[in-house]
Amino acid sequence: MPANAPVAVVVDGYYNASSLPLAFARLGMTVVHLQSTPEPIPSWTPPDPAAYAESAVHTDDETTLQWLKALDPVCVIAGQEPGVLLADRLSQLMGLPGNGTRLSAARRDKYAMAEALRAAGLPCVEQFKSDRAEAIVAWAVERGEFPVVVKPLSSCNTDGVVICATPEETATAARAVLAGRDAFGRPNTEVLAQGYLDGDEYIVDTVSRDGQHFVSSSWKYEKTLVNGKNLYDKDILLAPDESPVPELVAYTRAVLDALGIRHGAAHSEVKMTCRGPVLVETGARISGGMLPSLHDVSLGQNQAALVALAYAHPQEFLAAYAGRSYQPRQPAMGYTVATSADGVVRAVDAKTLAAINALPTVHQTVVNLAPGQRIRPTVDLGTCTMRIYLTGPTQEAILADYARARDLKDLVYRL
Repeated sequence: MPANAPVAVVVDGYYNASSLPLAFARLGMTVVHLQSTPEPIPSWTPPDPAAYAESAVHTDDETTLQWLKALDPVCVIAGQEPGVLLADRLSQLMGLPGNGTRLSAARRDKYAMAEALRAAGLPCVEQFKSDRAEAIVAWAVERGEFPVVVKPLSSCNTDGVVICATPEETATAARAVLAGRDAFGRPNTEVLAQGYLDGDEYIVDTVSRDGQHFVSSSWKYEKTLVNGKNLYDKDILLAPDESPVPELVAYTRAVLDALGIRHGAAHSEVKMTCRGPVLVETGARISGGMLPSLHDVSLGQNQAALVALAYAHPQEFLAAYAGRSYQPRQPAMGYTVATSADGVVRAVDAKTLAAINALPTVHQTVVNLAPGQRIRPTVDLGTCTMRIYLTGPTQEAILADYARARDLKDLVYRL
């Protein structure tokens, strides 16, 4: 690694945490990777070793701390969800800027998360957890209001999340969660039930330093309900002064404080209900839908670069971003592609993919499947087939290209 270069440690750099090494490297930092589990999480593509100067696997705190002390890092941060608890603990033990361990559970466990908001006096969801499906059903029936949402306590990517309209559906969903494993391969020992939040759902993405929060973007979700599953379709970039963004932002800032998120990225999903904003969940990591190049074009900044700046040059970050919100340069949208297909991918049709990418506002298409892989009907984010990023001069132009892409999407994979 370069002599005397400051070091950043990324814990579990899965998925689009792959944007972090380059962001830190651009500021002259050396980036190393720490895996929190003995083996890579099988459901996620492992981080690219070439992106890191060095890699290690966590076995115990004492061994990892010896390795870290030799590196003398500036920060230890979570790349994705499974790394949050370890990054919190190690940064605290090393005396580095971080969010500490007092509220770590509230940043991973969805039940503890809502209870932390309740303790802070913030609007939050009604909820109940149990290791028995029968107790979940009894709570839902006693509550006297359906639908309810059943989900694992600490998963991601809408894994295991089901909207249940009856006691029977609630029982089936709860048993399925308890019989299964979360997205990280760990058995679900409890299941969470929450009241269904009415209203539209929004994203508020942030980067913080010393408890000073910058809102890097806000998006509106448009989803489709299919068999109790809310399938992602569009997320649309909003203007910071557009209703209800100011109200969402004020609430999200209070959420970050209640969850003890003083440093680094956060990805918050909030419902604008009839009683105002209510949190769905917050992840103490960069957004899974964040594509740096799209954000640079449409926003003039991106979450990964801002995280690197906040740790590498905190005073510069605070001077430019503390307490502020994003200013869009042009409209943008993400299209999460669902499918009803079921089979094995024989080929990716290059001609169809080129036709999608040739649409005027299509910025980039990320293909999730390769020849030989199984394609299944979409039930969550993990079974979506593609992600198409769009940006252009007008929202109307983007929506026109979105419609064309929808017409072509089922031709991309040949089965």
